[in-house]
Amino acid sequence: MPTTAQRLSVFSESVIRGTTRLANQHGAINLSQGFPDFDPPEVLLEGLERATRGPFHQYAVTWGAPRFRTALAKKISHFSGIEVDPDSELVVTCGSTEAMMVAMMTACNPGDKVIVFSPFYENYAADAILSGAEPIYVPLHPPHFNFDEDVLAAAFAQRPKAIVVCNPSNPSGKVFTREELLIILKYAQQYDTWVIMDEPYEHIIYAPHTHTYFNTLPGAFERTITCNSLSKTYSITGWRLGYVHAPASVIAQAKKVHDFLTVGAAAPLMEAAVGALELPDSYYHGLTELYSAKREIFLDILRSTGLPFTEPQGAYYVMVDITALGFANDTLASEWLIKEIGVAGVPGSSFFREPVNHLIRFHFAKREETLMAAGERLAGLSARVNAGR
Repeated sequence: MPTTAQRLSVFSESVIRGTTRLANQHGAINLSQGFPDFDPPEVLLEGLERATRGPFHQYAVTWGAPRFRTALAKKISHFSGIEVDPDSELVVTCGSTEAMMVAMMTACNPGDKVIVFSPFYENYAADAILSGAEPIYVPLHPPHFNFDEDVLAAAFAQRPKAIVVCNPSNPSGKVFTREELLIILKYAQQYDTWVIMDEPYEHIIYAPHTHTYFNTLPGAFERTITCNSLSKTYSITGWRLGYVHAPASVIAQAKKVHDFLTVGAAAPLMEAAVGALELPDSYYHGLTELYSAKREIFLDILRSTGLPFTEPQGAYYVMVDITALGFANDTLASEWLIKEIGVAGVPGSSFFREPVNHLIRFHFAKREETLMAAGERLAGLSARVNAGR
């Protein structure tokens, strides 16, 4: 029997999705895979009902239904201040996952190098490898997950074709400052490097932190490929609606990659989502308030356990130090938490290139009652933590 592709041997299947399966098997509260357990805005539900009765069941335009792209361009322009041409500067994809793959394959040739900050969302390294590129890892140092400019400069000196930046960051919750982004831009300009931004948590930011759109920095637009999705902002992770935003010359190439990867996103879902893209600013203010409240509830739960953690600046993830639980590594701790405590979190080692195995990533994109139920289960950890000190 012939062998499968060698490139598949250097990464495993998703640890996040594997943790979800284990959580389902043992009836654990799933704080591993980052999806809400509450409904999206009513305008989306109403739009979906209308779309199922409309003429939207066949292929849309490959790079996105015109009405959806027009609404999306207006929404991006409103928040970033950049005028967006919906016909030449956008490709609608099957979620940000496809958007990242489209961006990587558009930017990179086999043999190119790509800078990836560590910890990183697990898809980034796999995307680079599947594109035939080689990841260069630059560590982010806890508790604030800042980078060392000298280390970053050394990585750029290897002349990478691209750098991937998730802002706000999954899994760390870091929000890159404008000053940090300007440092990245300085080296990207010096070495003529693409900057691939992944920004699905753009509207989930906690005061006093603020989100800076990288492509708005002076001289940045021409080398920025922005990937994003509607999943987190509108609580529709299962709809798989994402997009790539870049200069027209880049999008002309990205359209070809997207066309042969997936043909197009789901036509009825694009139609249904137009209303969400037209929501007023009050929706986004409410989203910040919603997640700020959930964040405080869950951080209070963690404080009661005695386990150290890093307060997220954005997104809805928390990295928790489980050293005091006494396990040899985070995988064993994660399995024990699922089977014995009934709460699922992702082993932090799956996000790091470095040998980091004392962290668990939890998320708090859940109803208050779900978080409180998780809190009741986690309450017993305090005795074990105190005993381990």
